[in-house]
Parts: sequence; structure tokens; C-alpha cells
Amino acid sequence: MALPMIAVVGRPNVGKSTFVNRLVQTQDAIVHAASGVTRDRSYHKADWNGVEFMLIDTGGIEFVSDDAFGSSIRKQAVMAAEEADAIVLLVDGQAGITPGDVEVGRLLKRAKKPVFLVVNKMDTPGRDSEIHEFWSLGLDTPWPVSSLHGHGTGDLLDALVEALPKAERVPDEAAINVAIIGRPNAGKSSLFNKLLGQDRSIVSEVAGTTRDALDTLLQVGETRYRLVDTAGLRRKSQIDESVEFYSFVRAMRAIDRADIALLVVDSPLGVTDQDQRVARFAAERGCALVIVLNKWDIVDGPDAKAIVVEQVGDKLGFVGYAPVVRLSALTGASIHKLFPLLERVYASYSGSVSTSALNKMLTELRASGHTISKRGVHLRLQYATQTRQKPPGFTFFANHPRLVDDNFRRYLENRLREAFNLEGTPIVLKFKKKD
Repeated sequence: MALPMIAVVGRPNVGKSTFVNRLVQTQDAIVHAASGVTRDRSYHKADWNGVEFMLIDTGGIEFVSDDAFGSSIRKQAVMAAEEADAIVLLVDGQAGITPGDVEVGRLLKRAKKPVFLVVNKMDTPGRDSEIHEFWSLGLDTPWPVSSLHGHGTGDLLDALVEALPKAERVPDEAAINVAIIGRPNAGKSSLFNKLLGQDRSIVSEVAGTTRDALDTLLQVGETRYRLVDTAGLRRKSQIDESVEFYSFVRAMRAIDRADIALLVVDSPLGVTDQDQRVARFAAERGCALVIVLNKWDIVDGPDAKAIVVEQVGDKLGFVGYAPVVRLSALTGASIHKLFPLLERVYASYSGSVSTSALNKMLTELRASGHTISKRGVHLRLQYATQTRQKPPGFTFFANHPRLVDDNFRRYLENRLREAFNLEGTPIVLKFKKKD
């Protein structure tokens, strides 16, 4: 049975993300003074006295808004309320009742599930009389809390978990973590939604729409994937707003916990310096990589397509191990190729090579006579073994490991890739002295 869900809704800037962070006891949700920072709904696992549940952080519900994303944000919040087992309507105790609160309250009265009216920013204990006006919303007892200081959240959590359907306590299910990364507006959210088959995150032509990293589980045949849609990554020098900086941090965290990164490239624009930078982030953090040439259907003619393919080799040669798939996230063309490819790449990323097979390869290398020498001293690789997975790492014992240079490392990596199935994964090479 899936964990029960609680949706946190309300008008903008009442402290929903601060409230979620307080209950989850992390800083997963982005907190910022500006309204409209949370756009997509994001999911956060929480626990209270042994009862596990999911909190859904949503964007602010506004019925009249100048924000270009206003209607999409409202739709996402309503979808969260519909899928939740209980709803928290958060209001601002310092601002008092606003027309927006009345509208949201009227909307939630029709919900056939528990609704908790939570009055936030009650930072001074003992002033509960100030919340009496909120009874007029007709949503039962107002709960005074301070998300900033934690006042009142314990009693609220007791009531919340009591109202939830009972769920079996289950361990985290094994899944392949796949982070969808790339420049802003390359089509990451479109790909995310197409893979899920539902509108899980807001898709827009405006760069930087996705600010939080979103993730969800997806079952494909016998394989379970955890897909993470991240904010577009820009140069640090271009991150002027603190909100964008937080988004950058979330994206980096998503890459850190990913097994595989899908680097989405805007094919009509070609491979850019930013694509190189994003690919380097993934390579440095040791996750496997698949290059997705998105919008392939609108690349103008075979000559233009040949140029894009050539750019992949020239500009992304340092991750030449990454397979390339050409598709259209918008139309779904060639999407079916992606999951079999992910399965193969994960097998390379998490697999192992037997010691006997490695040393057979070494015997063949020695027979070829290829080695390096300095001042009459010759490098001899004597023994090899795999010492790690995710990504695979190999330790080579040699008579003079100090002789190993970058060229020989690349030579050895190429021989490993030729001999074994290492598609899509970086590999780690270490050299140790053997007497």
C-alpha cells in the first residue's frame, strides 16, 4: 500500500514551504520571500511517531494573478488536493483573512476528505484568541502554529496522522534513480511528463519553469525507476536570484543521488558550452550518462542533423562512453528506445567484472607490448581487480604506478571498454605499488 498523502495548499506566501520543511525536518522545499516561488507540486516523505506519510508542497492558489504561470500553479495545487488523503489549508495569522483565503476555503469545502485549517506565523505562544476570525471560513477548528519556531506543530501532527488511512510500513523500494538534467528550456519537463504518461510537472516555453527537483516512481515491466525532473542548469555567473541558486543546488543534489543522468540537448540549437558544463557535472559526480537529442523531429534536414551528431563527438567527447538517443519528447517519437537503453546502462553501472577476466585482458595487453617507460624504467601491470561498483572501479597493481600518465589512463580505459560491457558509465582507475 502506498504511503498516505497530505497536500499543503493556500494562497501565495503564507509559508507553505517553511511549514513543509518544519514537518519533514529538512530543507527540501525552497523557501523564499517572493510569492510564486513554488510552482510544481513536490513530494516529501515525513514520519510522526512511527507513522510515515507524504507531504505535497504546492504553489500558491490565486484566482486573479498577473503571474504567467498562475493558472498552471493553481491547477497543480488542485491536482495535489485531489490525490491527497488529507488537506492542510495554510493561512497567514499575521495578515488575517483575505479574499484569497475565502476563495480557497470555498473550494476546499467541496472536498470529500479531512481539511485542516492551519493558521501560520503565530510566533508568540498564548495568543490563540487572535485566530477566532478564521472560524468564519467554515472549515472547523483553526490550528495555530509557527512554522518558523515549531510551536503547535506537534498537536497538529497528532491530529493529522489520526485522520490518515492506515498504511503498512514498507521499506524504500529499490529503484533506478534517473535525473533529467540539461540547460533551461531544452525539454526536460516535456520528457518527464511523456515518460510518466501524465502531467506531473508544469511544461512551459519559458526557461527555468521547473525550480524544485521533482521525483516519482515509475514501473516499466519488471524494472522500477525513480525519475527526477530538475531545474535547468545555468552558469553560476548567470544565477543572479537566490531562488535560481537554490534551484541549482537542488539540481546538483538530484545528480548526486542519481544512478543515471539523462542529458537533454535542444537539437535545433545544437550542443552548447552549457551542455558541456552540465555533462561535466554528471561525469564529476560519477553517475552514468545518456545523451538525449530532443526535438530531433524539427531539426532542419539531414545536413543539419549530421552537424548536431558531429557536435556531440566534438564537444562531448570527454563523455564519449555515453550512448546517444534521438527523440521528440513532444510527439513521443522514439521514446520507446529510452527504457531498454536505461536498463543496459544501469547494468553496466552496477555490474561487475570477474578478476579472472580482468587478468586475461592484462595478459593480452602485455603480449601486445604496449607500455610506457621513463629513464629505462618500464611500467608492468601485474594484477587487476574490481574494487567498486556504481560506478565500476578497477585497481591495477604495478611495479612503478608513478609512471602512469593521462595518456596511458585513456588507453587502459579504452581497452576495458572494448573488452567488457561498460556502456554509459564512467569508470574509476587506481594504480597501486606491488612489490
